[in-house]
Amino acid sequence: MKKMCYTFILLAFLVSCKSVEKHNTQITKLHTIQDLHQDIDKLYKQLKRHHPKLYQYTPKAVLDFKFDSLKQAINRPMDSRAFYKQLAPVVAQVKQGHVSVGLEGKRFTRKELKALKKKKFEFYDLDIVYLEGKLWVKNYKGNDSTLIGKEIVRINGESATKLAEVYKTRFASDGYNKTLYNRYVSKSFSLYYYRDKGFLDSLQVTFKAKDSVFSKVLRRIDKNPKKDNKDSISASAEDIKPKKRSLEDKKENRLAKKQFRKQKRKRGYIPKDKNFTRNFKYIGKDSTIAYMKLRSFTNGNYKRFYKEVFAKIDAKNTSHFILDLRDNGGGRIAEIDYLYGYLANKPFQFIKESEVMSRTPFIKSVMSNTIPNSIKVIGSLFYPVVATYSLIKTKTYNDKIYFNFNKYTKIKAPKPLAYTGKLYVLINGNSFSASSILSTHLKATKRATFIGEETGGAYNGTVAGVFKIYKLPESQVKVGFGLMQIEAPQKQNPDGFGIKPDVKVVPNIMDIQSGIDTELEWILKDIYNLD
Repeated sequence: MKKMCYTFILLAFLVSCKSVEKHNTQITKLHTIQDLHQDIDKLYKQLKRHHPKLYQYTPKAVLDFKFDSLKQAINRPMDSRAFYKQLAPVVAQVKQGHVSVGLEGKRFTRKELKALKKKKFEFYDLDIVYLEGKLWVKNYKGNDSTLIGKEIVRINGESATKLAEVYKTRFASDGYNKTLYNRYVSKSFSLYYYRDKGFLDSLQVTFKAKDSVFSKVLRRIDKNPKKDNKDSISASAEDIKPKKRSLEDKKENRLAKKQFRKQKRKRGYIPKDKNFTRNFKYIGKDSTIAYMKLRSFTNGNYKRFYKEVFAKIDAKNTSHFILDLRDNGGGRIAEIDYLYGYLANKPFQFIKESEVMSRTPFIKSVMSNTIPNSIKVIGSLFYPVVATYSLIKTKTYNDKIYFNFNKYTKIKAPKPLAYTGKLYVLINGNSFSASSILSTHLKATKRATFIGEETGGAYNGTVAGVFKIYKLPESQVKVGFGLMQIEAPQKQNPDGFGIKPDVKVVPNIMDIQSGIDTELEWILKDIYNLD
């Protein structure tokens, strides 16, 4: 029996190594012109078959021309990375923010992954902002705090500004919006650099501070560096010996950990940034202004969080409430529908029936070539149930198919503890998807005063809901896109723009370097009637 187990482990290891080797060879070899042309045709066919609003912002004739021109431009063999760089800007011409192009990177063996998990890349510790046509270090998670506020001039000898401008062509906002680009390239610069250059162990970054220019090599270093042996030797026995904690300390530590786990479940948690997804507190000189920061609508027990918050707001007779949706990339329809029930001042229908290209969108999502066969087999067992459910939920009229989320399309009344006081909403170019749908309602009903800049997500809705990720057979490039048009009942003309602020307030680099929250400061001055 043991021999059999060892044999299976050995076979699994060999298959894994072979799979890694095969993948790495596939993405680094030169693909033929014909194979790359076939990848382009297959992708465009997928988009035409499944995307319900493919020609909403770019007419069919124009998009056909873009894809044909791409094929003509692919006139030599190239590897997957070079192909991605030419494909992504063309796909971005669809002008649908949820259509994304991803590059399959180098894969590693288990042994290599184990070693890599013990390290971190200092470059990824840079919190970058692209502002006033330049890259700046907004924050640094590493040890060198002097980098904060510095301009990034060059990366491995290349102009940082030129790199950012190139990366901005490889993704799209919804429609004709422009504010998302600078915001999103700030947030995702390191990701796009990785897709551009591949896996690196180090790179040289040139910084600028006023008239001073200096360079620093950022490396892949140990997460937990070993202490110097000399220091260990010189330490006294008393210092080396761990101090015993009292039973009281241990109990407090257990309670603190339990409380933290409880907060993570309720508020959601983002391990990378060590921040909660949902935050609430009272601010202002008299601590009477309610402030809620929502980083996304993706994780945590949102119902419990909102119930507690709005009960507190009601009990305190709060008259000013600030809802911060800046850099909120979206998430669950269920959560924004639930939240809006606490902000609405009259009965509402949250979303309309969703336009789709198939009567079984959920099955189309699962039956993709990026889904493991094991999942497909399990999914096939539920096929009759899912198919029946989908057929009941969809209907056709005017030669279009619509899916009905009854829970969100029916008319609902505001919740009993709904907030009715003065409401401010903070938005920026990274306010996208679900956060834009919520903002559409608040804007259309004149329920709130919006401060900041136009949202990256469109006022008239977005194609999301259920997603399909398709891998191009030859290049292994992945393209993801939504299958459902999710939109509020309200519309604006012209189409293709986000929710615009009532008062445009955009921070400058001096404010960011000084740690001043420009938009929030404007609201506080408005509340206190300060000049």
